[in-house]
Amino acid sequence: MSVVVIGAGQAGFQLAASLREAGYEEPITLVGDEPVLPYQRPPLSKAYLKGEVGVDHLELRPAAFFADHRIGLAHGRVVAVDRAARRVTLEGDGKLPYGHLVFATGARNRVLPVPGAELDGVFYLRTLAEADAVRAVLPAAGRVVVIGAGFIGLEFAAVARKLGHEVVVVEAAPRVLGRALGGVMSDFFAGEHRAMGSTLMLGAGVARLVGEGGRVVAVETAEGERVAADLVVVGIGVVPNVELAAAAGLSVDNGIAVDARLLTEDPEISAIGDVASYPSRHADNVRVRLESVQNAADQGRCVAARLTGRAHDYTAVPWFWSDQADLKLQMVGLSRPGDAEVVRGDPASRRFSVFRFREERLVAIESVNRPADHMLGRRLLTGIPSLTPAQAGDEGFDLKSLLAR
Repeated sequence: MSVVVIGAGQAGFQLAASLREAGYEEPITLVGDEPVLPYQRPPLSKAYLKGEVGVDHLELRPAAFFADHRIGLAHGRVVAVDRAARRVTLEGDGKLPYGHLVFATGARNRVLPVPGAELDGVFYLRTLAEADAVRAVLPAAGRVVVIGAGFIGLEFAAVARKLGHEVVVVEAAPRVLGRALGGVMSDFFAGEHRAMGSTLMLGAGVARLVGEGGRVVAVETAEGERVAADLVVVGIGVVPNVELAAAAGLSVDNGIAVDARLLTEDPEISAIGDVASYPSRHADNVRVRLESVQNAADQGRCVAARLTGRAHDYTAVPWFWSDQADLKLQMVGLSRPGDAEVVRGDPASRRFSVFRFREERLVAIESVNRPADHMLGRRLLTGIPSLTPAQAGDEGFDLKSLLAR
């Protein structure tokens, strides 16, 4: 049974590699819409942007790996999926038959919906080509405006400040990283970015981008304030690439809807990675869609196991990370607004964790420069054993003692 994977990012690559590792001998083809080898995205907004690493460092494997493991690479865009014929059509009318099809189509940048967004000097930062474009113009940009205080926006802001640029971050929400973090950690990162020298404009919507001669020169907020800009980087989230699946008649619910084993309603089609919407036991079995390397890789492994006769539900504990200057933020679990926050350690030391509880049950841990708490959290959130809020907040309590029970 041939396997065709639409998408050659982290999820698609991991699926193909895991299939071969498990002894799968049938044809495997990755179809990617970028004319490069599969690569990792996290360094794009950090080490790659600073010029500390080259493209070869980004590649998930060299070209020889794909040849040696008989993993086909097709560059181009899939324009149609014929479920009845089990065949995908590529741009240019090429055809690929499949025995099992996997959507690993990922997500794309959410476009800033204001006048002036199309001006020269306005960039996004998700793909290698976008990172190359930013890297080419960044040295000459004295004044940088970042729209969006999520992970990409703040990672880029930290890099731009390190390189000596004047940085203003404009965020519509009242807090930085508000979708991902609780109030304690969000306030900590806001303070750290201000200490780096960035200006944070929180609760400020963008009304338009102002241009002269076709090039951006300022960002105008909804309140009428104008912020001068030589370069604007937009990081306001992503949109899952579901259109192809929807056109093929597959269910969509904030992503391609799959079951606990990552199968769509078509038994010959799976979906994994940033595009997959699945019921997570770490979210009380509510359907979620996660944008992380861990989720992409673990879902790729899960589908590979199913296709090689070792089917199981996808239950991996979600974890995430973000590097901002010398701060390593690590998160494990899935929290919600309103979850209780218990601080372990001293935020002033820049080494502390926030344990999140829902009805006395540990649901997530946010850590800065405290990797031991994060690693223990991955084990604690498998469900055994339990940790109380009082224990979490007591530095004298040995978290490792729970694992010995």
